[in-house]
Amino acid sequence: MMLQDGSTQLLCLTANSGVPLFTRGTSKQLPFSVIGSLNGVHMFGGGQGVTLSSCETECGGRVVWRVFQDSVMLIAVNGGQRAAGQEGGGGGSSKQEEVHLRRLLENVWNCMVLVLGQDELANVRNVERLKRDLRSCFGLIDQLLEERHDGIMGNLTHCADCLLPPSPALLQEAVEGFTQAADSEFGCLMVHGRIAAATEKWWRLAPQEVVLLSALMRSLSVSGSASCDYPVFLPQGSPTVAHRLLRFQLLPGADVCVLCGPTPSLHRAQSELVGRFWSPLTETLRGCLAVGDRCQPGSVLLRPDALALLLINRETRRSISCVRTCSDPPTGYPPPPPPPPSKVRCWELLKLFYIFSTTRYFSQEEPLSFPPEEKAQRGDTEDFALGFSHQPVRCYLVTEECKCYGLQTPQHQLFLLTSLSVPTFALGSVATQTLSALTAATGF
Repeated sequence: MMLQDGSTQLLCLTANSGVPLFTRGTSKQLPFSVIGSLNGVHMFGGGQGVTLSSCETECGGRVVWRVFQDSVMLIAVNGGQRAAGQEGGGGGSSKQEEVHLRRLLENVWNCMVLVLGQDELANVRNVERLKRDLRSCFGLIDQLLEERHDGIMGNLTHCADCLLPPSPALLQEAVEGFTQAADSEFGCLMVHGRIAAATEKWWRLAPQEVVLLSALMRSLSVSGSASCDYPVFLPQGSPTVAHRLLRFQLLPGADVCVLCGPTPSLHRAQSELVGRFWSPLTETLRGCLAVGDRCQPGSVLLRPDALALLLINRETRRSISCVRTCSDPPTGYPPPPPPPPSKVRCWELLKLFYIFSTTRYFSQEEPLSFPPEEKAQRGDTEDFALGFSHQPVRCYLVTEECKCYGLQTPQHQLFLLTSLSVPTFALGSVATQTLSALTAATGF
């Protein structure tokens, strides 16, 4: 039932004329004739009153189309390199792949709005100029396609990736003071690409905007600049009017940012405000950086047979995730058990189990959006969950690599991967204990 992702290529064209705007993804691009055919079959369907949204190829690949603002068409093409030994699970794998690609198209469109604004995309006046302007989106789009940052789940869940620092009160006070001094109410501290503290107004932004701003911050941080002044549009809150995103590197891996208006200048904020609020907290920031990929303080003790977890707070739309690094497997007699999946593979399995659970049993915190005409045509294609007379609250899956358990409460969703040594009948109690340990120690 688990899918191994193949390479994905993203195509962007004008919706009316089919002029290619850009192609991102694999190094070997699709031939122009194939791109034209993908656009042509969608246009033909539209002329017959049919909206073509997705299809599956004979080799197990998948193509997903989506038109935004009747102006830009995005097409995602996945090579469909499926794992061996999935007999009988093709339908489930195909569904997981479609969900992943649909979420990708949503995120790419909103990245384009974030950087260029909705007006420039919805009213294309000069195609060649738009092609040039879209190059400024490539860093963000490539980050979404390549999934460079292990442990970043927000692109899929649309819940903010968070890190729980050892001294949250000190950092929260500094973020609020720094933001207010910068004539703003929207401020955020990011550590290792995750949100460690933010102002109340920052959390009131649409969840997808928080996720995209975090992705932009990671992209700007990788550039190596100590500070920047970057214009951004909020896809839902302000798609046509730009705001200024001021970002400052406090330490390698720790950045603070504010959304503001014309004041203050970048120079004034860097020379007068950064040192005043953050220099006294250098050691606190280092302690926060030491948390690393665990995303929670060292005082939180997890079971040794827990390989990976994703915990979502359904009320605040925030999440934490981590993968445990395993020691070398034992040797000798009796024969040792199969080695656990690698760290990279655990992240992949965690994402796939999240998709598996939310497409069958649990509700997604932000369901995939469909155009009105497509909603009417989809009919009862998403009727798996309708077969239940109740809302499932637990599910599990046993694979050749690990065991997976999902737990849903009114406030949380927990997705847990354990080693094969955990008895299947004990998965429920293990998940319950893990959820209780995390929430009791951190208040998350």
